[in-house]
Formats: sequence, C-alpha cells, structure tokens
Amino acid sequence: MTQTATRQHWMAVLARASRCEIEALLAQAGPQPEHEVLKAPETGTVMVEGRAGGAGRRFNLGEATVTRCVVRLGGGRMGFSYALGRDAGKARLAAITDALLQDESEAGPLRQGVGALAEKQQAARELASRKAAATKVDFFTLVRGG
Repeated sequence: MTQTATRQHWMAVLARASRCEIEALLAQAGPQPEHEVLKAPETGTVMVEGRAGGAGRRFNLGEATVTRCVVRLGGGRMGFSYALGRDAGKARLAAITDALLQDESEAGPLRQGVGALAEKQQAARELASRKAAATKVDFFTLVRGG
C-alpha cells in the first residue's frame, strides 16, 4: 500500500472504532502526548449519497452528523479525524492517534493495534453479511401453481 492509502486505511478504521477502542489503543502506546488542538472538535452535518444498485445514478440519501478535529503534537505532526456522531472526545483521540501513527519509527505497536481493530471490524461486517444472506428469499425459485 502507498503511504496515502495506508493513512486512509487507518483513518477509516479509527472513524468506525468506538471511543473505548481508541482509548485502549492509545493506552497501549503509553502516556498521551502533549498536543495542541488546532481545530477544536466541532459537529456538523454532511450529505450522504447513495447509488441505485451500487452503480446507478447518485441520489441524496440524507444527512449524517459528523464531528471533526485537528491536533498538532509537540514534534509538529498534525492529526485529523472525522467521526460519525457527536462524540467530541472520540474525534480528539482519533486525531491524536492519526498524528502518532504518522511516525513510522515509534508507531509499530500502535499500527499493530489498528490492524487488529481492522480485522475485528471486518469480522463483524462478514458476520452481519452472513446473517443477512441467511434471510434472503429467492422468489424466482418458487413454483407457480397452475
């Protein structure tokens, strides 16, 4: 993966993670680093778009509440986060985690933790998909009476 793709991946994992999961990740990394909040957590809305059949024309599905935050660590690295919902603490912690993950020399255990969290999230998606598939009805296989 490219450096940009890697960062996009961990930011997506952090966005889907709960606040408790992010707190646990940071606890593994040691004491929380000194940081400056450049853009305090703020909540707003974004328009969510869908596509008919996943590939058809776009349509506005509705609005979603999102909280974002920007921090700068003592070393100058900046961290960003966007998270669904109104949890300002989660947004701040995710931004700190993003900044820490950018330092390849110090972020090994933290990156492993994000990898484990990504696997957990993927397993939950697969389980939900299997449960949904188990309830699928194929109406074309029903025999029509004559």
